[in-house]
Amino acid sequence: MTIDARPLAGKVALVAGGTRGGGRGIAVELGAAGATVYVTGRSSAGERSDLARPETIEQTAGRVTAAGGLGIAVRTDHSRPGEVQALIHQVTAEQDGQLDILVNSVWGGDPLTDWEHPLWEQELDTGLRLLRQAVETHIITSRYALPLLVTRRSGLVVEVTDGNTARYRGSLFYDLAKSAVIRLAVAQAAELKPHGVAAVAITPGFLRSEAVLEHFGVTEANWRDGVAQDPNFAHSETPAYLGRAVAALAADPNVLAKTGRALATWGLYQEYGFTDVDGSQPDFAAHWAENLAEEYGPLGEPL
Repeated sequence: MTIDARPLAGKVALVAGGTRGGGRGIAVELGAAGATVYVTGRSSAGERSDLARPETIEQTAGRVTAAGGLGIAVRTDHSRPGEVQALIHQVTAEQDGQLDILVNSVWGGDPLTDWEHPLWEQELDTGLRLLRQAVETHIITSRYALPLLVTRRSGLVVEVTDGNTARYRGSLFYDLAKSAVIRLAVAQAAELKPHGVAAVAITPGFLRSEAVLEHFGVTEANWRDGVAQDPNFAHSETPAYLGRAVAALAADPNVLAKTGRALATWGLYQEYGFTDVDGSQPDFAAHWAENLAEEYGPLGEPL
């Protein structure tokens, strides 16, 4: 049996929040599978977001093209309905109304998350801003993008989250944001299934994003040097691993059978057989069960 190296050739994807981290990994791997990928976010070569990080949507789009797809960068603030509507008008015009894959990966909440204080000691405005940034942006994007998938009566919506169980994530506003994204997948799945469109949530394990690598003072080339600071880091995964999980879902002709579920890289690699860039298959849930559950409790059943 031959394996199609470009199973998404001819498909069109939109990765909202594709500047860096998991969004970048997803965009590049969709491109590697042959897709045309619109990469959006607030950090562009001409104007950076308030995060002031060096990664740009143009860089991601370039990596999509280098991987074998076609990357198209469109600077978009997904908290502004007018900008999202203009983006969808552009996709509609340039792709003759075709959109097959929508990935809601907008986040930007790291500097807004308070890990130290309970709700009653947190800055309310900051917490509510996190919810607007991490949840409202997804709703706005789906509101304008979904009609394209519904019209074609096929496609996949992916909501990127952190964790796929009901376990508390350590900070109230952070937990609300990540849990709400899962519920967005559930709700969209219910409304989209009659139209042949699937919607799922997906989580990586311990993700080696650009910011995480910086936190450990390492690069992807020498990332294992960070294990001395945190042994759990040895079981981390690259954004490409998450991207390959999403690409596998998008290429699955039976993906509608998974609609409404909260999925994880550590479960999907077992089904689809993809690997991380070094050939490994990280399984953070297995690591947790063996090494962390006694101290922190079990992860729980997937939602």
